[in-house]
Amino acid sequence: MDMLEQAIGQLACAIPGATRVFHQHKLDFCCGGHLSLRQAAARRGVDSTALRAELATLQDAGSETDWRQADDQQLIAHLLQRYHQVHREQLPELIRLARRVETVHGDKDECPRGLADQLTLMLQALEEHMQKEELILFPALLRGDGAAMGMPLRVMRHEHDQHGSELERMEALSNGITLPDHACNTWRALYLGLSQFREDLMQHIHLENNVLFRRAEQAA
Repeated sequence: MDMLEQAIGQLACAIPGATRVFHQHKLDFCCGGHLSLRQAAARRGVDSTALRAELATLQDAGSETDWRQADDQQLIAHLLQRYHQVHREQLPELIRLARRVETVHGDKDECPRGLADQLTLMLQALEEHMQKEELILFPALLRGDGAAMGMPLRVMRHEHDQHGSELERMEALSNGITLPDHACNTWRALYLGLSQFREDLMQHIHLENNVLFRRAEQAA
């Protein structure tokens, strides 16, 4: 099948380094992973032919872990350590930095006013979501009960879509996470952290939607 007609979420799984390319072009491969590469590129106004060529150069060159080859225990352990634990460290510090920037630079047009409140809401929603995974969904999958988890999986996917919408709100408040020329070091640290958090959360959702959840749904 032509790469342009393949789902972007599956390309993110299959081509080492593809997620970096998608981040660069701001293509949604997690919540929007069901779209074809052509559709995703069209939504962002990206040249699909050039994008396909860029991905083709990666196919035999990458060395990233193919998490489709990991079993559920290995993948869940990775999700817990690399993403659940990291998000719990990232967001409180980002909230602190955002409050500081709003306090000191609130009179400037470029100030991301409301960002700290937005991040606080995201922390609360993400914490509730991760606890449901840790206490209910992940233990069930590790017991081999994935076939009975159709409704919880649908709920988790819906919440992932909500997280994606909240990321868009975060980006809008920060002007696409774009620093003004006069930004201080705190502001710079904040936006660097926002970029990393956005990349981490999208990768987190991608691995769950397109690998872990997909595997459970196919086994049902």
